[in-house]
Amino acid sequence: MTENAYLVGLRLGGKKVVVVGGGTVAQRRIPLLMARDADVHVITRAATPAVEVLTTTNPGITLELRDYRDGDLEGAWYAIAATDDPAVNAAIVAEADRRQIFCVRADIAREGSAVTPASFDHDGLLVGVLAGGEHRRSAAIRTAIREAFQQGLITAEAPDDVTPGSVALVGGGPGDPELITVRGRRLLARADVVVADRLAPPELLAELGPHVEVIDAAKIPYGRAMAQEAINKILIDRAREGRFVVRFKGGDPFVFARGYEEVLACAEAGIPVTVVPGVTSAISVPAMAGVPVTHRAVNHEFVVVSGHLPPDHPESLVNWNALAQLSGTLVLLMAVERIELFAEVLMSGGRPAETPILVVQHGTTAAERILRTTLRDAADRIRADGIRPPAIIVIGPVAAFAA
Repeated sequence: MTENAYLVGLRLGGKKVVVVGGGTVAQRRIPLLMARDADVHVITRAATPAVEVLTTTNPGITLELRDYRDGDLEGAWYAIAATDDPAVNAAIVAEADRRQIFCVRADIAREGSAVTPASFDHDGLLVGVLAGGEHRRSAAIRTAIREAFQQGLITAEAPDDVTPGSVALVGGGPGDPELITVRGRRLLARADVVVADRLAPPELLAELGPHVEVIDAAKIPYGRAMAQEAINKILIDRAREGRFVVRFKGGDPFVFARGYEEVLACAEAGIPVTVVPGVTSAISVPAMAGVPVTHRAVNHEFVVVSGHLPPDHPESLVNWNALAQLSGTLVLLMAVERIELFAEVLMSGGRPAETPILVVQHGTTAAERILRTTLRDAADRIRADGIRPPAIIVIGPVAAFAA
């Protein structure tokens, strides 16, 4: 039957849908029906905890803990037979046929009068794939199409977030090109101009078409740098030419990345800006190295600190004495060059010299290097091992956790 299936979209808002069964199939289908505002009735002998939560916390769903009975499909527009008993599923399909109700049979797709496609939402599109009842095949094709959208190999117009003459501020994540957000990758693939920082994943820039103008912002710490004003001017000038500009940064654009300065500059120039948050290296790099920045019964706080200024610098806004008194996790960014000063001020402020430290250079990338040490020995070990920026320094009990 499914080889000749007619692919159609059902508008189920306010219409009765009966789901018989409370296992993993129901667990997957119910949220999709809820999203379409269907009037969902679940009938099952037993329900998984997830199904119980869905049915008890959403007023648009009813749950009856009992066996299926003939007549349960009365008034329904659509039904799903998802029990673990083939005979019951067959009876549900038979009732649906008598009542002229389309019914999906989860265990033997070919014996239902309807088939659920492998589907996903993208840019206002609902894309579904049928493969003759071969669920693994349809799921694989669905995944391939979704990845093509995410990589920009297939595009879909989205006038709400891709507008000529506008800027998108996109966080590229900690370095691994697969850790950018789906939306960030999609907007990057549709850019006319990309203004990229050094820490933005270069592999993603290599995927851009030859028509895309790529500008290296060259904001290398303690080296040559393009003034922030010059970057702002490029964003504004290119947008005024009617082009879609992506400002591509490593990590998250609002975590020590001057992203909000660029938003303000564009706003003052009348340029629309879309902000796409990124996966910040302050949390993701330790996590990928096997260290959580928080852990129950170990710490109740973590603080992310910029180390671009020494502790005694008149422009420093960091209260290092207060940080030294904390027992939780400190995550230092841009701190490798001055680790001696930071270790000294923390120890003099009361942080134990034996406090564990994790140092990760080039986190989440193939060039990643990991160093484990203590606050007392951090400076000597970092210098001896030749650790250089970019690197994340994690200070606190969690840094002693094994990967």
